[in-house]
Amino acid sequence: MTLVTLSAFDMVAAVRARSISASELAADALARARAAAHLGAFAHLSDELALSQARAVDDTIAAGGAEDLALPGVPCPIKDLAEVEGLPFEAGSRVLAGNVGKHTDAVAARLIRAGTLTVGKTSAPEFGFPCYTEPAGGLAAVTPWDPTRGAGGSSGGAAAAVAAGIVPIAHASDGGGSIRIPASSCGVVGMKPSRGLVSTLPTRTPGPGLVCDGVISRTVRDTALGLEVVAGNRPGDTYVLPHRRGSLLAACDGQAPSLRVGVLTTPVISRTASVHPVCLDAVERAARLLEDLGHRVQEVGVPFPAERWDAFQAVWTTGAALLPIPDGAETLLTPMTRWLREEGRRVSGTEYATALSAIQELTLETALSWADVDVVLTPTLAQPPARLGALRNDDDPAADFAAQIDYTPWTSIANLTGRPSISLPLHRAEVDDTVLPIGVMLTGRTGFDADLVRLAAQLETADPWPLELPA
Repeated sequence: MTLVTLSAFDMVAAVRARSISASELAADALARARAAAHLGAFAHLSDELALSQARAVDDTIAAGGAEDLALPGVPCPIKDLAEVEGLPFEAGSRVLAGNVGKHTDAVAARLIRAGTLTVGKTSAPEFGFPCYTEPAGGLAAVTPWDPTRGAGGSSGGAAAAVAAGIVPIAHASDGGGSIRIPASSCGVVGMKPSRGLVSTLPTRTPGPGLVCDGVISRTVRDTALGLEVVAGNRPGDTYVLPHRRGSLLAACDGQAPSLRVGVLTTPVISRTASVHPVCLDAVERAARLLEDLGHRVQEVGVPFPAERWDAFQAVWTTGAALLPIPDGAETLLTPMTRWLREEGRRVSGTEYATALSAIQELTLETALSWADVDVVLTPTLAQPPARLGALRNDDDPAADFAAQIDYTPWTSIANLTGRPSISLPLHRAEVDDTVLPIGVMLTGRTGFDADLVRLAAQLETADPWPLELPA
């Protein structure tokens, strides 16, 4: 097994056994990042910080303190929507060009305290709004499977870095599918945890609760390990899980009980989306595998009418309108961000409150509609990884936004309802003479993250996906 295919677990074991040093892992990851610069995975590399962290980890290991660190020596970049003190923090926007982080984000700090090496900041689209990663003034993040196609967004840089073997795990965040969309496009694992599992206090307030932090990795076990590191609550948290059923890591080795799995391939939030046959093939393959593993598979219906999703749009655009953009800098924003802000300014206080209430109502509707199943299986995306520029439309941002909805007609359900949801790279298909990864998505019940991880690990064992890109 080469460094390219080493999991975070493998690296931890090797560093603790002193068969490889954290300094070697840092140097290797930085070299790989530079060699794969064309993928647009990184907004910035941070050699000095990563090598300094690596030396500190090596000193800790030499002093016998290996067990105090959960991820000693594991290269793990931070998405450029989260600050790290002293590193560039530009959030994919020309408005923040040259900006440097003044403090370290709470979630990033947990990863760093666990012994990870901050090799850089991964690329994100402007303020994380689009489902593609084409940052203003920077390289677009592309899937290593086909560099003419985008890596997805908004954690596209993180997914590209993991898929290319630069790092085994990367920080990510998800407000409408931003972990799972790029995971599908890049053929890796991406899980949005339940609302309330990962606190962002004191550095970020949770707002309406759409956004969750997590990680992207190549294996279910690494995802579980990363989530265990960042999980936890703080006094004053707005959202706290009413129950958390067991360790995510332990779940990877647990026997999955027979679950009721609902299958849904009808688009939910879009009235116009068409679903590509390879995405349907991916769900069919996953459903057969689940049945072979002893799970009960049945069809389920759309949990709410598409127009009910308009509440998400009202909250999403209001969030854009609230961005603290300096006077005179509005023209530096991308057309998409400017359009979102204009739409958000049109939302009155009464309309915003109504939208929040509507989200609570559709959360109830979803719970009632899916009450007879434990997990819902859908395609992650309605189409294979999109070609660069295929979704983006600077001349007509409204059409751009509509295209994004058609491309992602299932992902934001989990953000609205607070449910855990994971994209797995179970399927691959030839599209336009190129083999591409096609993700499937499993969405569970709020607080039952361990059950979802257990099922994902079972699928990974039964039908493992490639850890290296096809030759």
